[in-house]
Amino acid sequence: MTHIVWSMSQGDKAVSSQENKYLIFKLGNEEFGVSIIKVKEIISMIPISGTPYTPDYVKGVISLHGKVSPVVDLRQKFGMKEAAYTDRTRIIIVEIANRFQKVVIGLIVDSVSEVMNIKNENIEATHGFGADLNMEFIMGIAKMGGLVKILLNIDRAFNTDEIAVSNPNEANGAAMN
Repeated sequence: MTHIVWSMSQGDKAVSSQENKYLIFKLGNEEFGVSIIKVKEIISMIPISGTPYTPDYVKGVISLHGKVSPVVDLRQKFGMKEAAYTDRTRIIIVEIANRFQKVVIGLIVDSVSEVMNIKNENIEATHGFGADLNMEFIMGIAKMGGLVKILLNIDRAFNTDEIAVSNPNEANGAAMN
């Protein structure tokens, strides 16, 4: 049984009121944010079925509301040191889109903090951080009372090949054709 911590149906569905709202979560000592529009729900950790031939950060798949979704450990995806899952560990269910498809994927994070309204004037663009850093999936850096939160463009954090490899529905469909 899935333990739902939060779902979009519980939140305000008016898109205009969500444009500047971000779900804030932690990976280690760093705080990250993802647009609340991308978040479908937040669940406690549940058993994950492993999948072969996927990158190490793809932990496997879960069945959620009758649909199979890949689950990614964001710590590993971002090259951070692995950490044991705790009672605060959550899976954030997001919808990722590229030019061709939308995929629902689970993101394992250390903990979820809050939903925060961040004004555009508090978000600094990443173009000034240097050419050697891969900032493709970072939408901006939010400055909030002396602290920073790294805002992710979750659609860019995963490329088409990763989604195709990670999405068992795609793999099964391709194998049947």
